Amino acid sequence: MSIVELRQYTLRPGARETLIELFEREFVTGQQSAGITVGGRFRDLDAPNRFVWLRMFPDMTARRRSLEAFYTGPIWRRHREAANATMTDSDDVLLLRGPGFTPPPGTREVLATICHRPETTAFATYAARHLNPAHALHRTEHAENDYPHLPVRTGEDVRLWFGPTEPPPWPTRRLRLEPVTAYQGMARAVGTRA
Repeated sequence: MSIVELRQYTLRPGARETLIELFEREFVTGQQSAGITVGGRFRDLDAPNRFVWLRMFPDMTARRRSLEAFYTGPIWRRHREAANATMTDSDDVLLLRGPGFTPPPGTREVLATICHRPETTAFATYAARHLNPAHALHRTEHAENDYPHLPVRTGEDVRLWFGPTEPPPWPTRRLRLEPVTAYQGMARAVGTRA
């Protein structure tokens, strides 16, 4: 199991493709070189100004070290103003423990379920009936955020998984997500210039 961040950014109207192109061109390899595993990146199909993505770390110590390396490094310093100019909120972040998630190639849509405050025993029964390893089940990581420059949501207990399932009996939020690939981003950017 890894430490996983589910990051949901609210962007300025019309800025999503600009951020995606910058993210794919600069930030994927930039983070990887700092020891961060970048997982799925998505357009929220129900919110045109929303970009959702995951990144993974082996443990909290590696997370702090890798975030310090990336956010003080040359790639972020060179492109942070352009990235920040696309965003109105980048603080909607869940700190989780789980396997991470990257959709298989060719996936057109992913359903993500965020389940709030599930009762532990009842959730275990639900999960045994409805979830399998392909759902990539995650749970809240309650460790203190030791990189406070990037806030995470606290005081919540959630379970997150990917793929269709019967809705659970607890409060949930479902996200319909379109995976981003470098090719999609470049094709869309070229299409907007024509």
